[in-house]
Amino acid sequence: MDTFKERIKIIIFGTDTWAGKMFDMVLIISIVLSVVTVLLDSVAEFNQQYGHIFSIAEWTFTIMFTVEYLLRIFSIRRAFSYIFSFFGIIDLLAILPTYLSYFIPGSEVFVVIRVLRVLRIFRVLKLVQFMGEGDLLLKAMIASRRKIFIWLFFVMNIVIIVGSIMYLIEGGKAGFDSIPRSIYWAIVTLTTVGYGDILPQSSLGQTFASFIMILGYSIIAVPTGIVTAEITFAAKDPNKQRCIVCGKEELANDAKFCSQCSAKLN
Repeated sequence: MDTFKERIKIIIFGTDTWAGKMFDMVLIISIVLSVVTVLLDSVAEFNQQYGHIFSIAEWTFTIMFTVEYLLRIFSIRRAFSYIFSFFGIIDLLAILPTYLSYFIPGSEVFVVIRVLRVLRIFRVLKLVQFMGEGDLLLKAMIASRRKIFIWLFFVMNIVIIVGSIMYLIEGGKAGFDSIPRSIYWAIVTLTTVGYGDILPQSSLGQTFASFIMILGYSIIAVPTGIVTAEITFAAKDPNKQRCIVCGKEELANDAKFCSQCSAKLN
């Protein structure tokens, strides 16, 4: 039984074997098709014409994902380490709405949660192995949090000052009828979004707006430079192994079990 469970775990969680690669390929196709089904089913015209086909396809994918979910729980040593993990919750949310819509009337609104299935592709494609790079970025952002906070505080001061000045220049006739509304315009302009719902009409206002637009490009580049500078100082030990079940990295090479989920390391 232990050998069988180990084989199932290697196939489902790993990609080193032919069976594991085929399993991932079938799962990727199923996930993509299930997400497409959810998207098309939300279109009224398609739902009226092909609603019964979408229903059959949805239950087929749900049963497949349910079997996969149960096999993942069965194949690892500590089931709760997977059930309460990020991807474990995503896997549950991928199948739960369909069952709820069948047994509980009025719960069809939760069916849209099935779109979360697309997040499973990250694990299937084993993008979780790049969590080390994600962890590196997270460490850099934490290290630069004070600088970013100061930068945000600086931007808030700018938009308040700019909004107040534009309120004095344009006034209510051009749509700047209050300072908060003028601050909203300053945020939209400074971030180069430009909805166009409020426009300066005077020459002075347009000149001032042009200056704010140019300033916006330089302000956006500041946090990127802060985080990039911190990344250059971050270090990561490559001589570590990774758990294929929970994705925890930087495990000691001589470790036999994962310190986070207790899964056996291969």
